[in-house]
Amino acid sequence: MAKTELEVRFTLPLDEVLLKHKTDAEHKAKEAFVLELLRQGDISAGRAARLLNISWWDLSDLMYEAGISPFNDSLTTEALDAEVKSALKDFDELKL
Repeated sequence: MAKTELEVRFTLPLDEVLLKHKTDAEHKAKEAFVLELLRQGDISAGRAARLLNISWWDLSDLMYEAGISPFNDSLTTEALDAEVKSALKDFDELKL
């Protein structure tokens, strides 16, 4: 699958006081976007964790806070197998 990058830009007029929160706001926006992709089933939990540069355990906390179930009843056997393989790959990379 070819990789595609998405850059989301918008402009807001902010005074100096609000600029100190810019980095946190950008992080939260990225987190919200990735979690929505996960909620819609567009990406796996492993990929979401990698995109956010966090552990799967930290992602599970974010998922809980966002009301995203870790279980997907619509997964086919093949898709579930792919999820397991992706999780095992992530686990092996963590051991290195």
